[in-house]
Amino acid sequence: MWRPQIAHFSRAGRRVITPDLRGYGESSVVPGTTPLETFARDIAGLLDHLGIERCVLGGLSMGGQIVMECYRLFPERISGVVLADTFAAPETDEGKAGRRAMAERLLREGMTGYAQEVLDKMIAPSTIAARPEVAAHVLGMMTGTPPEGAAAALRGRAERPDYRELLTRMSVPALVVVGAEDVYTPVSDAQDLHRRIPNSTLAIIPEAAHMPNLEQETDFNAALSTFLTTLSAAPTPPTVSPAS
Repeated sequence: MWRPQIAHFSRAGRRVITPDLRGYGESSVVPGTTPLETFARDIAGLLDHLGIERCVLGGLSMGGQIVMECYRLFPERISGVVLADTFAAPETDEGKAGRRAMAERLLREGMTGYAQEVLDKMIAPSTIAARPEVAAHVLGMMTGTPPEGAAAALRGRAERPDYRELLTRMSVPALVVVGAEDVYTPVSDAQDLHRRIPNSTLAIIPEAAHMPNLEQETDFNAALSTFLTTLSAAPTPPTVSPAS
């Protein structure tokens, strides 16, 4: 999901690390429940393995909540954050029930039906019409995800903590990004993050829904590039993006 960013920022001379989360991509599938803390400790373990002390850490949707959990657990290792199409509030009772029910559905039916149902929310209908290759890429990512891994992550997200107060104490710069047409995490959610984080910048990407980094990569990359440039007074650490 971060291919446009890998290509763009690698060409610009930056080190870009895009790990597969456990249960996704080529990482091991662990059934049951995967809390956000587990994902965050995996990221810390990867940084240890690569010998990286500090980094700019970014994530989209669930990945953004993993970034918040990382900041809760080891803020000293983070020099800046990118929070894309995400939100900080805990899950409601209704939301918890919905995530658990969806986890059971994915185990029962697989990923295909769900992926087809939500494609026009993951990316804007205008993107589907104008850039069918992006739609095919997103659909392929979703249908290629092991149901057990997605279900475990859904159960974990149902129990996530409230990060809103944490954000008010965030001492590193933050870039908050959102697609203007995102219905999952609308612009109002991004504005809430922006208000809470003391040193934050808000970028609203037009003609994009929940995955602006794929739908409008030029605008997304420009916003991220500007943000990284503001951190360049010191040597720029690598950017790590824990996916969606």
